[in-house]
Amino acid sequence: MSKELLLEIGTEEIPSGFVPKALKDMKELIEKELKNLRIGFGEIKTLGTPRRLVLYIDHMSDKQEDTYVEIIGPSKKVAFDENGDPTKAAIGFARAQGVNPSDLQQVSILKGEYLAVRKKEMGNDTKGVLSSILPEFITSIPFPKSMRWGDSSIRFVRPIHWILCMFNGEIVPFKMDNTESGNQSFGHRFMKPDPFKVQDFNHYIQRLRDAYVIIDPIERKEKIKEIISHSATAVSGKVLKDDDLLDNVTYLVEYPTAIVGRFEEGFLNLPREVLISSMREHQKYFSIVDDADGLLPYFIAVNNTLAKDPEIVVSGNERVLKARLSDARFFFKEDQKIHFSERVHHLKEIVFQSELGTFYEKVMRFQKMAEYLALEIMPELKETTKKAALLCKADLTSGMVGEFPKLQGVMGREYALLSGEAVEVATAIYEHYLPRFAGDVLPSTHAGAFVSIADKLDTVVGCFGVGLVPTGTSDPYALRRQALGIINIVLDKKYPISLKKLIERNIEYLNGKISRDPVMVKEGVLEFFRLRLQHQLTSQGYPYDTIDAVLSLYFDDMADSFERIKALQELKNQPDFKPLAIAFKRASNILSQSHPGGEVVPSLFQDSVENTLLEAYKEIEGYVVKLISKKRYLEALIKMVQLRKPVDDFFDNVMVMVEDDKTRENRLAILAEISGLFLKIGDFSKIVTE
Repeated sequence: MSKELLLEIGTEEIPSGFVPKALKDMKELIEKELKNLRIGFGEIKTLGTPRRLVLYIDHMSDKQEDTYVEIIGPSKKVAFDENGDPTKAAIGFARAQGVNPSDLQQVSILKGEYLAVRKKEMGNDTKGVLSSILPEFITSIPFPKSMRWGDSSIRFVRPIHWILCMFNGEIVPFKMDNTESGNQSFGHRFMKPDPFKVQDFNHYIQRLRDAYVIIDPIERKEKIKEIISHSATAVSGKVLKDDDLLDNVTYLVEYPTAIVGRFEEGFLNLPREVLISSMREHQKYFSIVDDADGLLPYFIAVNNTLAKDPEIVVSGNERVLKARLSDARFFFKEDQKIHFSERVHHLKEIVFQSELGTFYEKVMRFQKMAEYLALEIMPELKETTKKAALLCKADLTSGMVGEFPKLQGVMGREYALLSGEAVEVATAIYEHYLPRFAGDVLPSTHAGAFVSIADKLDTVVGCFGVGLVPTGTSDPYALRRQALGIINIVLDKKYPISLKKLIERNIEYLNGKISRDPVMVKEGVLEFFRLRLQHQLTSQGYPYDTIDAVLSLYFDDMADSFERIKALQELKNQPDFKPLAIAFKRASNILSQSHPGGEVVPSLFQDSVENTLLEAYKEIEGYVVKLISKKRYLEALIKMVQLRKPVDDFFDNVMVMVEDDKTRENRLAILAEISGLFLKIGDFSKIVTE
């Protein structure tokens, strides 16, 4: 049997959304701790259900590795007298460390020459170390919310009821309040709650399985997928794909079972999203669709127990869903009694942010921004965009969105269509919320994109204007997500817009609302977007130096900046690029130490390579500038590569910083011309060439 650690923390039900991250954090925490403690280990597994968090590590060392520690003592000046004999300071240090003065060594540190003793520190038994560190490890597992329970002095996500902890088949003893570690676990709370003793990890897994607990989340998830697929097939349908719900349900149960229920076909007259949301958000039910992806009047509920009488369970779930769908149908009918456009004025009753005003005020602001974007990019969409911006928040006043907040935008689209608005307007109303999260779809229409950008930018600029700037993990208005949404839309649509102008215009629209200096707000928002764009492109695989080479010079037009970055990165893969970048850096370093001015004077040339370089530059300069004006950056860069040899020859054969003023200034002028051409795309000096 390999030397293994098995730790199980038994609790009351932990919220399903907390468990996956807790398992990930547990693995990272223990891995770091064991490395620091010099304890060897093999595979680390973290497993869990709502009632238990499990850590398993195999092939662990019996003891810590031995190590040597260096203890610094008195300085050499203090440690020896004028005859070179040890002083009381040296003798006392040696005695305190349990060594002879002759065993002391001299070492050099930043402060100078000092005496030191190098001692071997023997490793302790792993079992004893685990007894010491595991209580703190358990309490250090981060959760969104932890608290003390009852009279316990320990803060944890939920009350701890038992702790199973074994190393190499033996109990690792420790105590947390009144809970002592042991070799005992418990089965499913309802189907087999009795305790059982554990021998090792494999025995533990099997005993849990016998006690109706599937501890491995991956296995549990596959089991759920299997049983809901089988259940849907039984009613001639298939499960509507919903990965988020599947993940959620996986951490709601220890032993999944499923039942299929039915609802009245009349409810199918409700909008599709209403039905799906009613089943998913409140009841955690899976929807069933036919081969054409049309909803069927069935649902699947995943339960945590085997039903003694399935019919009673089905009936109970159907009764609960019927009440939920009846409420939805009531709200849907009641909401339509007020014309959708009339709801805009009701937004005056909903506060967006105390200093930035109501949602009505917000809509009035970003409607102007959306209209401006349409006029700049696609004037023919001005009226569609303007109308969509006016109506896009109106569904916030509806009963349906009040009951199902995740349907905002969806109900806006439905109510707009029912009130006679054009499909283009209704679609833009829905799409202005996109993207809602990382990896989400982007607006498919330009009107939806314009309104989305305008709404998100108003939030970012407004919050910066009143000092609500994200710090660390604190971002209550999701400004990072809002900024990334704008960036992704702009890059996807290739919109040629000036971010600086948009921010300045937005600040004007916020007149009277912001409390900070407008210039500081603009600079802060620009830097915020620059960092978000930088992170976004880095996550897509673009190297930092390539990104910095462009963004350090060109950032205002984000779509254009992205095209420059793509072109520069593609050029980096060509063999001539690195020598060219090195030459450019050399030129940049020389130019940074001087202030060249004036034009190049060919009559001052003293070497043929100067003339050759100037002619090569003039031959491509006009063509390159034309390509850059057409945003054909890669072609322009490939053309500029032709300067590599003339530039190399120039540096190999002439000295730029000569004593003669005219010659020096003339050679600097050549370099300035060439450098200026490259800087029209990016700063090559930022490229890493080592």
